[in-house]
Amino acid sequence: MPPNPVHDAIVFLTKGGYLAAGNRSFIVAYWVLLAVAAVGALAAWRRDRGQRSTRALGLLALRVLTGTMWWEQSLWKIPPHFGGLIYWMKEEVAHAAVPLQATLVRVVVLPNIGTFGPLVYAIEALIGVSLIIGLFTRLGAILGTLMALNLWLGLYSAPGEWPWTYFFLITIMGLYCIDPPGRVLGWDALRRRAGAGRIGILG
Repeated sequence: MPPNPVHDAIVFLTKGGYLAAGNRSFIVAYWVLLAVAAVGALAAWRRDRGQRSTRALGLLALRVLTGTMWWEQSLWKIPPHFGGLIYWMKEEVAHAAVPLQATLVRVVVLPNIGTFGPLVYAIEALIGVSLIIGLFTRLGAILGTLMALNLWLGLYSAPGEWPWTYFFLITIMGLYCIDPPGRVLGWDALRRRAGAGRIGILG
C-alpha cells in the first residue's frame, strides 16, 4: 500500500513512526500534550461564551496541527544522534542564499553540533508544545518564524526543495505572531482572562 496521510497519521499517533526510533515515551508525551490542550480548550469554552463557535474550533484544529508538525519534525533531532540535522546543515552550507549564513553554519555550528544540536531540538520541541497546548503562543510563533526563516534562506537553492514551502511556513508563523492562536480555546485565553488581557510578548 502506498504511503498516505491518513495511514501516516495513525502510525504517528499510535507508534510514533520512524521519527521516534521506537521510543514510545515521545508518543506518550504527545498524547499528554493533546490531553492538556483539550483541558485548556474545554475550560476556555466554558468560561467565555465568545469562544463557543465553529470558527474557534477551526482555529483550534489548525493550531494543533501546526504544533504537531513542529513536534514531529523535532523527533529526528533528538540528542545525541544528529545525523539528519547534520545532513541538512551541510545542505545549508552548500545552498544557502546568503553566504554569511553558509559560513556561520560551516565554521561555527557544525564543529559545535554537540551544543547547537540539542538547542535546535529544544527550540523546535518548545514551538510544538506551545502551539499544541496553546500556551505562550506568541513566543512560540516568534521562534517558529525565525526557524522557518533560517530554513527558507538556508535551503533556498537546495535540489528538490521548493522555497515557497518554507515561505508559507514563515507566513503562518508570522500570522501567529500577530494574532497568537492560543487566545482561542487555549491556555493563553485563560491567562488573558486572569490577567485582564495584559500578557505581552508571551501570547
